[in-house]
Amino acid sequence: MPIPAPNLTPPFNILRLSHVEFGVTDLAASRKFYVDTLGLQVTDEDDETIYLRAMEERGHHCLVLKKQDTPGIDYLSYKVWQEEELDKAHDWFKAEGHSVEWVERPYQGRTLRTHDHLGAPMEFYFKMDRLEPIHQKYALYNGVKPLRIDHFNCFAPNVDEAVEFYTRLGFRVTEYTEDEETGRLWASWMHRKGGVHDIAFTNGTGPRLHHTAFWVPTPLNIIDLLDLMSTTGYVANIERGPGRHGISNAFFLYILDPDGHRIEIYCSDYQTVDPDLEPIKWDLKDPQRQTLWGAPAPRSWFENGSTFTGVETRESDLAASPIIAP
Repeated sequence: MPIPAPNLTPPFNILRLSHVEFGVTDLAASRKFYVDTLGLQVTDEDDETIYLRAMEERGHHCLVLKKQDTPGIDYLSYKVWQEEELDKAHDWFKAEGHSVEWVERPYQGRTLRTHDHLGAPMEFYFKMDRLEPIHQKYALYNGVKPLRIDHFNCFAPNVDEAVEFYTRLGFRVTEYTEDEETGRLWASWMHRKGGVHDIAFTNGTGPRLHHTAFWVPTPLNIIDLLDLMSTTGYVANIERGPGRHGISNAFFLYILDPDGHRIEIYCSDYQTVDPDLEPIKWDLKDPQRQTLWGAPAPRSWFENGSTFTGVETRESDLAASPIIAP
């Protein structure tokens, strides 16, 4: 299926991804992982919720940890260009038959809650409380030294349909994997902010969140994190990497938090600002697409993901498979 042309006049203007809310079963264990080990900064917390930001971010939070009986993903959130875009988004989603509601979120202005074509919850806002810059407070840099949230990756049972829907919202494809036998998309990377992606879609049972990625300064920070995790009780949480992706050219590491939510530590990809930039195509069977050095990913990376709270999933309708490590 051909990649749709970029939609340069979407119904409302999404600026970038913003944050995600994780349901976690043990708030203290999650705090130890995200704060003491990864190095995210606490901006507020109580007995039920922890708000976190990375070192370069001025917004109040990029990750919310909410105590829940079972782990899950409550929503993925996006910042829009200006206040008026929220009303445009409300009217567009409502006209498309999606549920819409205005919700209250701490440290944010008006917030619209709706869902994508698969039912995965999405939230949109314009205003979030701004905090003082801390990117030059080097005494605060700990763990992997996370600078900012970078992207989401979601499992989708039909990637072609996901690309079609998100193209309507103004997301543009930068790279994609095609199954040569069927001509179907197996994965796609889409952006708003001018990087390789704000969100990507991987073929699989969905909707589920595959991972959330944080940008770090250099590959050496990833090596430091591996040393730290392997000597502080987290060696079993190291799932895949380190390595360099063929797609995006980024250096990566995949780790699991105490509830199994997958986190990618990520750096060294490239800019894709030009709206007429041609997407890069990869063959599903090319071993360098997933790791430039040729090493395949483990089966867990293709099968395990975090469910969206209260959202039913369905199996993929594409049986094609990439190369999987034994």
